[in-house]
Amino acid sequence: MAEAMMALNPAMTKAWLEMMSSSAHFMADRLQQDLETQKAILACKTPMELLQVQSAFFKTAIEQYTEYAMRLKETMTSATEETIKGARTDHSRGYDDVPL
Repeated sequence: MAEAMMALNPAMTKAWLEMMSSSAHFMADRLQQDLETQKAILACKTPMELLQVQSAFFKTAIEQYTEYAMRLKETMTSATEETIKGARTDHSRGYDDVPL
């Protein structure tokens, strides 16, 4: 399937593959951090410790999801620009050369 997509639009295919790879890495990292947070929550002995663990978890998660969304946006912007460049022709027609 990737070969068929590559033949149609290499820039978008490259972006799609990059996004899928990036998503897999991001989700694996987040899952690992979720598990570590669960361990930390289970080790809490006071409500204050629990609040600190949860606050740190949410702060980190928000930062990471924001950074990831920005990376996806940059990837799509780059792919769109590449696609547009590929769609343009090197010559353009003026109004004077249109046959009537």
